[in-house]
Amino acid sequence: MSDLEFDVVVIGAGPAGYPAAIRAAQNGLHTAIVDNWRNRDGTASLGGTCLNAGCIPSKALLESSELYHRAETEFAKHGIGVGSVALDIETMQARKQGIVKQLTGGIGALLKSNGVTAFEGHGRLLDGRRVSVTGERGDTQSLVAKHVVIATGSVPIELSAAPFDGEAIVDSWGALDFDSVPERLGVIGAGVIGLELGSVWRRLGADVVLLEALDTLLPMVDAQVSKEAARQFARQGLAIRLGARVTQATARDGGVDVSYEVNGERESLTVDKLVVCVGRRPLTADLIGEGVALAIDERGFVVVDEQCKTNLPGVWAIGDVVRGPMLAHKGTEEGVMVADLIAGKYAEVNYGVMPSVIYTAPEIAWVGKTEAELTAAGVDFKSGTFSFGANGRAKGMEQADGLVKLLASDEDDELLGVHIIGPVAGELIAEAVLAMEFSASSEDLQRTVHAHPTLSEAVHEAALAVDKRAIHAINR
Repeated sequence: MSDLEFDVVVIGAGPAGYPAAIRAAQNGLHTAIVDNWRNRDGTASLGGTCLNAGCIPSKALLESSELYHRAETEFAKHGIGVGSVALDIETMQARKQGIVKQLTGGIGALLKSNGVTAFEGHGRLLDGRRVSVTGERGDTQSLVAKHVVIATGSVPIELSAAPFDGEAIVDSWGALDFDSVPERLGVIGAGVIGLELGSVWRRLGADVVLLEALDTLLPMVDAQVSKEAARQFARQGLAIRLGARVTQATARDGGVDVSYEVNGERESLTVDKLVVCVGRRPLTADLIGEGVALAIDERGFVVVDEQCKTNLPGVWAIGDVVRGPMLAHKGTEEGVMVADLIAGKYAEVNYGVMPSVIYTAPEIAWVGKTEAELTAAGVDFKSGTFSFGANGRAKGMEQADGLVKLLASDEDDELLGVHIIGPVAGELIAEAVLAMEFSASSEDLQRTVHAHPTLSEAVHEAALAVDKRAIHAINR
């Protein structure tokens, strides 16, 4: 069978791959995309981990569980009597799956409307920028392209001390599919995914223990925000044990026995379910054909430059499979950049203003540098903070916990970092990202009108506090 010819072939249809394919087609390039995702029932689905087993289903459950928790604990404060609140996990899970199905189906429609040819099967890079596509039944097709874009994503890391069994010991996908609330839930890892999944099931009634090997909670977050987060999580009943290194997890009838060490002392607990969330690794299994000298580093990432070019001419790589934070939006921006570069257009990704969000309650979001990073680099800076406790909108929402913190250069006042813990922090951080993209100063935010009453006023006041000019807080 002769090769099918394309200008661009993208391997992987997650949040990096499908935007790359769409933009390439929009740029007038004959484009194909290859994807091998399979759901639990064996059906194919576009969107990768993010839409099928990560970002989207987790946010659906976070929203449902938060509403349940608020109905139980908060509605009465608003004068709303709801009586006994009933939990229907089956309906909650069905809603989640409905959202996933709608969005993944939408990707197919977008690819088709933009003229992208989609292939189901495992894509493998061969020499000469050829891609073999092996279908579920073993049938193969061969594609050849002027440019190949690798966007195969990542998979959960499995611990040898706690191997997945798909029932009692599960990865993050498994934790999204529980059909009942575990009485006792253990989570290995108190990072972004562990905290989000722990929050879901804690709100729904589980006793949750998170075992974190590091001695610091969320070390990538500004220390002041991390301290506030620890306080809020403790209030919510999330038991976070730092410096806890798991040595063995054994599934048995009715639960999982977990052994771990803290400061050299052996400890143990028994849980009904154990979720392992210790990070993800790039997915390159059977990606490269024999004799293809694609450079991969010691951690398994495809080696690329700042434009996501690999060492092979005409071969690019984007998203979780390359260096940098494993963020869906980072992959999307890289995919669009690569598609534009292939078309001969100018494009770049500003990694210095890449936002991160943790969708707990309160949410945590940040962009730019932390105080610790600036201090270590010897950068002179000034800071301003403002508490949501002094924000009228937050008070009216019964979500007045948390703060906004701005860091600006002492030399020229340019914004260097913005850190938020509070209601809809993931939405509020967008203003900071936009400001930093255009090298704005704290004074620029001070002079920007913010509607009243809004949560965004907290950002405004934090900017004013940088120069000790806050109106609704005591300047110290």
